[in-house]
Amino acid sequence: MLTSPYGAHAAGGRALRATAKVLPEHARSHNRSLVLQTLYSAGARSRADVARETGLTRVTVSDLVAELIAEGLVVELGQREDARPGKPATLIDVDRAAFQIVGLDLSEHDQLRGAVIDLDRNLVARADVPLDGATGDEATALVVGLARRLADLATAPVLGVGIGTPGVVDAAGVVRSAPNLGWTDEPLQALVGGALGVPVHVANDANVAVLAEHGAGDERDLLLVKIGHGVGAGLIVGGRPVHGTDFAAGEIGHVVVGTDGGPRCACGKHGCLEAWVAVPRLVAQLAAIEADGGEASARDDVLREAGRRLGIVLAPVVGALNLAEVVLSGPAELLDGAFHDAAVDTLRSRTMAEQHRDLRLRMTELGQDIVLRGSAVMVLSGQLGVS
Repeated sequence: MLTSPYGAHAAGGRALRATAKVLPEHARSHNRSLVLQTLYSAGARSRADVARETGLTRVTVSDLVAELIAEGLVVELGQREDARPGKPATLIDVDRAAFQIVGLDLSEHDQLRGAVIDLDRNLVARADVPLDGATGDEATALVVGLARRLADLATAPVLGVGIGTPGVVDAAGVVRSAPNLGWTDEPLQALVGGALGVPVHVANDANVAVLAEHGAGDERDLLLVKIGHGVGAGLIVGGRPVHGTDFAAGEIGHVVVGTDGGPRCACGKHGCLEAWVAVPRLVAQLAAIEADGGEASARDDVLREAGRRLGIVLAPVVGALNLAEVVLSGPAELLDGAFHDAAVDTLRSRTMAEQHRDLRLRMTELGQDIVLRGSAVMVLSGQLGVS
């Protein structure tokens, strides 16, 4: 079984990928990751190419590559066709068929979703299970069962399991609080890892989703807001995920928006962001309008007000961090249109125009699979130090 040299909680306060040499006492695991990242990102290279691109010596690269080949992570592809004089170089690459990843998305209120994912983050098999209102131990049993089912569907050894779950998750993969699943201090990482015998990484679903968006090519500071059964945000600053002192960074769903009261939230307060913009509430409001024969303008009014409330909450975050881009993840039929336009207008009106004139708020292009794809990034970063 592969174990991670990077710690149990993927990307917990460290950069997602290696980018340069480090001090001697940290060198081997870091430089190993640096070699893997170079091959993972750039594709087939010779050992000399890798040495040149990483700044490592050829001896160091040859030693690390021999180790990685022995572990089945790197493979020789044969000699390069080269017009230059001398012996042609042998090309090497990450063996992209050597391992697969199991990803789970626990963020939906009616089902648990999962997939088998290859090292290039392509989904190669899927499995879902109805939640049917399960909470507590029953919900945990469904998660373990789905993980086992997906592991059985894998056609290569499982590198690890990545799980995106609602709630606050600590560095040890303990779900400190997930009310929708009835979990308090649930040791989910240990339970799934013990059942499957492979490394497991667990994080808040929005924090997992932002890894997928970052991995899709955006290297800038990034805020992703995930709107579903609840509302949460994932944040990457300087290439590092931000988790917060108590692992609750991005928990914006229970921030009260304004001083005008508002709908009652499940937490007991009135006017929480979640009470304004969570999908079940929006769907119920729109269904009521349709049942009453309401016009399209009434539907748009509901979505505009929800978007305005989101903009109010995001404005201080955008202003404090000078963000250039905010990404929305959720049902496009609700969030792309009147909701989006109202959120943008509110953000612009509540921040300094000259500092945020290029601010962009957009829908993710990764659709409903964003948490599953992020779970693969989490495992790749946690186990191999690549993304």
